[in-house]
Amino acid sequence: MIVVHHLNNSRSQRVLWLLEELEVPYEIKLYQRDAKTMLAPPELRAIHPLGKSPVITDGDKTIAETGAIVDYILETYGQGRLIPPAGAPERLRYTYWLHYAEGSAMTPLLLKLVFTALPDRAPGLMKGLVKSIAARAQAGFVDPQLKAHVDYWEAELAKSEWFAGGEMTGADIMMSFPLEAGAARAGAGGRPRIKAFLDKIHARPAYQRALRRGGPYAYA
Repeated sequence: MIVVHHLNNSRSQRVLWLLEELEVPYEIKLYQRDAKTMLAPPELRAIHPLGKSPVITDGDKTIAETGAIVDYILETYGQGRLIPPAGAPERLRYTYWLHYAEGSAMTPLLLKLVFTALPDRAPGLMKGLVKSIAARAQAGFVDPQLKAHVDYWEAELAKSEWFAGGEMTGADIMMSFPLEAGAARAGAGGRPRIKAFLDKIHARPAYQRALRRGGPYAYA
């Protein structure tokens, strides 16, 4: 049986949602972030050397990285669900969005999180300087990058109901985290098509079951 090594407030929530959509039995092993550093606990390094989440174990297999986990679960347990057929035009879009979610979308979102948190973590005498540097970095680079990505998401969702086409796929599960983080950190929730996408996934019974099992989480 699949074991999801689930860190609170993390991208592993998407893995739970995927498993719920497929109705694949799984177990959860919960880990809590350090309250001061927000880093994963060292116990995760016993599962994977980098000590990151998400990571799953399935028998003697250990799989890390969300995209690789989604690929593995769909290939092993999906029975053709949540992935367009090979050779279909939607398959290339599926592959693109599956990798874009972590490869391009998350970088400016992570920078936004880091630069927002920096002033509070700076020593007392350095807070003013760090706040100024962080504000300039956000205004000059991070925020324009985020706006470009948010504009892109909104435009792409005007082309089809889901990111890969007319049916929900694993790519939408992958894209859920950037869009939810973008709503929390970059005002993406104010865009009508992005808001409609988020409302739609939040209403799915499998999404709600994953939240009940994994616990609530925050993006800000």
